[in-house]
Formats: sequence, C-alpha cells, structure tokens
Amino acid sequence: MENPLVSVIMPAYNAENFIEDAVSSVISQSYSGWELFIIDDASLDSTLFKAEKLAKKDPRIKVLRNKQNSGAGITRNKGIKAAQGDFIAFLDADDQWKPKKLEMQLEVMQEQSAAVCFSCYQQIDENGSSRNEIIEALPILTYQKLLKSNYLGNLTGIYNAKKLGKIYSPEIRKRQDWALWLEAVKKGGPAIGIQRCLAKYRVRKGSISENKLEMLKYNFNIYHKVLGFNSLKSAGYMLVFLKEHFFVKSKQVKRI
Repeated sequence: MENPLVSVIMPAYNAENFIEDAVSSVISQSYSGWELFIIDDASLDSTLFKAEKLAKKDPRIKVLRNKQNSGAGITRNKGIKAAQGDFIAFLDADDQWKPKKLEMQLEVMQEQSAAVCFSCYQQIDENGSSRNEIIEALPILTYQKLLKSNYLGNLTGIYNAKKLGKIYSPEIRKRQDWALWLEAVKKGGPAIGIQRCLAKYRVRKGSISENKLEMLKYNFNIYHKVLGFNSLKSAGYMLVFLKEHFFVKSKQVKRI
C-alpha cells in the first residue's frame, strides 16, 4: 500500500490548555498523509473554539461536536465513523506524539505484515514536565496476553482499517480503549511493539491512571459486560489481572 491515509481520532473535553500542543504534534509528523478528526465532547471551556481555529489553518483537520457530553467511547466512535483512512490511530487532546511516530509504525507494519502496532511512551505531568518514566512496549502482544492486562497504550496504537474493517469502542465511559484493542488483536493477530518511545502521555489528577479502585471496577466490566464472561470467569480474570498488573506489568515501567 503506497502512501496510505491515516485517520487520527482525537476526542477532546475541556482541553483548552493542551489541545494546541496535541494538534501540533500531529502536524509535525514526518509522515504527512493523515487526516485529523477532533471531536469535541461538549466542552465547557474554549476547546471547541481552539479546535475550529486550528482547522482553519490546515484542511486535513476536521472538527466534529457532540451536543451533550457522552464520554470517550462514543466520542471516538463518532470520529471512526467519519474516518476515510486506510489506517486508524488515536491521540487524546492532552497527549502528544513524537515526530516520527506514524512514519515508523507504517514502515514496521508493512515490513512485518502486521495489522496492529504500538510503541513505548513516556509519562508527563499536567504541566508537560517529564515524570521520568517510560512505559515499555512488549515486542509482540498476543490476544491472550492482552486479556490479562492492557499492555497497549492507546495513544501509541494504530490498526489497519483496510484489512480489519473499522473497529469501534464499546459505548462505555472507561476502559473502552482496552476493549477496542482486544477486538483488533483478536481479528488481526499479534500486535507489533516498537521499542522506541513515540508518544507522551499526560497523567492528570483524577484520571483512571491515578484511581486504582475505580480501575478495578471498570476492568471487571470489560470481562463481564463487554466480553460476556460469566461472573465467576470474570472474577477469575480479575485475579489474573491483579497478578499481572502488580508483579509482571510493573516491570514495563522504567525510570529514566
């Protein structure tokens, strides 16, 4: 596939302090064959105004809007539905990509005939300063491994929509990105993890990354409500998840 189009899906809610940096990191990509859908989720600040201003400067940027706040799953799905790209990638309005992110992923996916690809990423705080941590990517991520815990950072993920068809998030408030990648890897085979840091994830106060008890509740819902496991099987997978999260996955976090 020569010069494929990549559709970038960016849900945005009250991100006025971050959205310009996020969009700039897409514009700065060494690979220019992309379209960006910013979907404003009924923000209460100037996010929509800034998004529309950015779109006027670059015809590759399109802005969509939810009439009422609907959550990341529904918001991303709105962008996926509008997407025209051969590949679909995701970037939240408070995160950032590094300049060669798309170029490197498309090259690896073509070389290895992979339908799903992701990478390492670094964590930053609300002010954009490094937290001196990198989340390393597994070189190969299978469906069975992904079932145990979410090893795929959504801001680094990309899938081949021409090969797999469009894959949508379940319309739930939290952890819907994990469910999307489970479906993508189940359909497309193991994901390839690039051993380079290609994105910056912003850890914000009150996020699910900070609230571990909330994370457990939403993880159970993935097993039980989204994947359809019965209560006993879901509880069993939660035990597997806890073991994986605290004793295995923690090894992917490296101090720098």
